[in-house]
Amino acid sequence: MTLTMAAALAMCGSFLAGGCLAAWYVAPWLKARPWPEALTPLLAVHLLRHVALQLVSAQRFGFVISNAGRDRILYGDLVGFTLALLALVAIRANSFLWKPIVWIFIAATVVDLGSALAVGMQENLFERASGVSWLILTFYVPVLWLTIGLIVWQLAMRGRRTSIA
Repeated sequence: MTLTMAAALAMCGSFLAGGCLAAWYVAPWLKARPWPEALTPLLAVHLLRHVALQLVSAQRFGFVISNAGRDRILYGDLVGFTLALLALVAIRANSFLWKPIVWIFIAATVVDLGSALAVGMQENLFERASGVSWLILTFYVPVLWLTIGLIVWQLAMRGRRTSIA
């Protein structure tokens, strides 16, 4: 089995298992919660995105990625981290800005994850990833996509509401 095939299988497994857990447990739990309680854990998952900083260390110790590719991934994740934190602060403060910030976060995250996928494919990172980089790619990235889907679903499901509660 090649590294690319192993990464693809692990990523598919993460999406499949995560999708099942989301449908069976997370979605019913979210439906029964008010806005802050529903969105908070979904956004909190993105507070770990600064883990992308490990690319600096990985590159230093042999992970082959261009500086431009590393920076594109790194800065995109730091923007996502920052926007997730801002959204959580806005929700916590009961600010009217929470919803626009969440939508900006969603747009930035979709662009970032798409851009990171493009970098990964252009630079054959699936073949080179190991250790923490491999775990992030095959386990954490699918969780990011799944939580984005759940956040969009929550906003669409409750779209007519304008307040947090």
